[in-house]
Amino acid sequence: MTETSRGKTGPTLPPGSIEHELGVPIPGVILPPEPWTVSALRAWSAAGPVDFPALFGRHAPVVLDLGCGNGRSVLGGAIARPECDFLGVDNLPVVIRYARKRARQRGLANVRFAVGDARDVIARRIAPGALAELHVYHPQPYYQPGHASRRLLTPLFLLQAHRALAPGGRLVLQTDNPAYWKYMLEVVPAFFDFHEQAGPWPDAPEGRTRREILARQKHLPVFRGVGTARTDIDPDQARQAAEALPPPAFNADRRLMALDRLERTGLHPRARRRRRRREKGPSQTPDQGDPE
Repeated sequence: MTETSRGKTGPTLPPGSIEHELGVPIPGVILPPEPWTVSALRAWSAAGPVDFPALFGRHAPVVLDLGCGNGRSVLGGAIARPECDFLGVDNLPVVIRYARKRARQRGLANVRFAVGDARDVIARRIAPGALAELHVYHPQPYYQPGHASRRLLTPLFLLQAHRALAPGGRLVLQTDNPAYWKYMLEVVPAFFDFHEQAGPWPDAPEGRTRREILARQKHLPVFRGVGTARTDIDPDQARQAAEALPPPAFNADRRLMALDRLERTGLHPRARRRRRRREKGPSQTPDQGDPE
């Protein structure tokens, strides 16, 4: 690959280039500028939830990826399933700029990326039943004592995810933290028929995300599961289940912080600083999946 120019989001590569990260190709090929597309949802509507047909210009199944990072998982899904529309959300503007650039240069009209908070998005930005799928890869486990309340996958989040998904919609979860996985197995079945994915995802055997690739290269276990939204519970039953389930108060095992430090080495310096502040500081910014 030949670098032709450099901007805020790194090198601009010539048409026909395939980008690599950690030795693994990033899905898609860079196209000439003529077929490049719009890839940004730059502002959330103050009027209410996202109007997906207006956003994408068509009626299609919608896949939401919370904590999408630099977009690897979204790009792979959008290329493999052009019949679906994909929205990737992350709270780090720097990685979203990379993701938007990649989708734009690949001419993917079925992709949008937005800066946003995962809890806010699932609670206020998605209309009931609007999603076909919700993906969350490697939500931050938060190792510091007293930070358990900042973990994303709470019973309330799962209740809101169930509401946002169409009947029978899919929830895709992934983590390399054994304690977080054990908690998922305990609480997710209250809202979803949840089953473990045995082995790597068939569409991305080396990993759908940067974090998964790193974990596998270090020979660490990765836990994957797919849930189907239960249709045998009504909203009142789902709410009662959320109130009865335990919060994510598990011990996250600080030995896994070494992989967090390794993952940060691939981020833009501003993204690394914000990640460190989020993990160590007193900020109450709600969590989402780890940036890739």
